[in-house]
Amino acid sequence: MNPFPKIGHIKSLLIANRGEIAIRVMRAAAELGLRTVAIHSREDRFSLHRTKSDESYLVGDGKGPIEAYLDIPDIIRIATEARVDAVHPGYGFLSESPEFAEACAAADLIFVGPLPDTMRRLGNKVAARNLAVSAGVAVMPATPPLPLDEARVLAMAHEVGFPVMLKASWGGGGRGMLIVEDDRELLQTVAAARR
Repeated sequence: MNPFPKIGHIKSLLIANRGEIAIRVMRAAAELGLRTVAIHSREDRFSLHRTKSDESYLVGDGKGPIEAYLDIPDIIRIATEARVDAVHPGYGFLSESPEFAEACAAADLIFVGPLPDTMRRLGNKVAARNLAVSAGVAVMPATPPLPLDEARVLAMAHEVGFPVMLKASWGGGGRGMLIVEDDRELLQTVAAARR
């Protein structure tokens, strides 16, 4: 059974992102013969991604440049009014938002990305690692989530062995990964990763 029965029905695509990210998605969409719709914040009204699309709409009117691209109801409104079949989030912004994927589905739009349940299961790195282990996938040695007790954190790092990589359990793009060479820098690096 095809889990994506509507994929062949995509004729038009809204790109819920900006700049080079949006242009790359548009380039791929053009190769597939799809009509492209861009969104732009007020600050991005002269951006190249706006002029490279077939159509462009202001999103998040009155909001800041970042908040505009996170305005799920307004993105869905634009997608509906522009009569697109699908929404591509690019990366960053709403690309890892199960709520955005669900809003697209509720509006009968195809979300080009993972299913909401997949995002929820794999967005938390601890849960994703546990899922991999349960599926028999080889993984690097690791500890469970770190406790608040600093002495226990130091002991756990010594059990794994230095250098260690510290990874925030939520977030993407590697921003939460920090290398710790020895126990002298461990506690301040743990505090930084928690932030």
